[in-house]
Amino acid sequence: MLSRLFLDHPRSVDESYTEHAAFAGWFALRLFAAGGAALIHAIIPCVFERTASRMIAEMHAKTQNRGR
Repeated sequence: MLSRLFLDHPRSVDESYTEHAAFAGWFALRLFAAGGAALIHAIIPCVFERTASRMIAEMHAKTQNRGR
């Protein structure tokens, strides 16, 4: 049961639990930063014009072939 909860998914992307936690934590921080840039852009349109979309595209590229 614990293996299924904590280890099956990290193994499916060829990572240990710790490696997966680090990647997911990094990803969450990047999403938070992209959201902040988008929020500031919503208020002041000339600021961070492409920042959030660039960050999302970079994160998407990093996740495309994980575990394959």
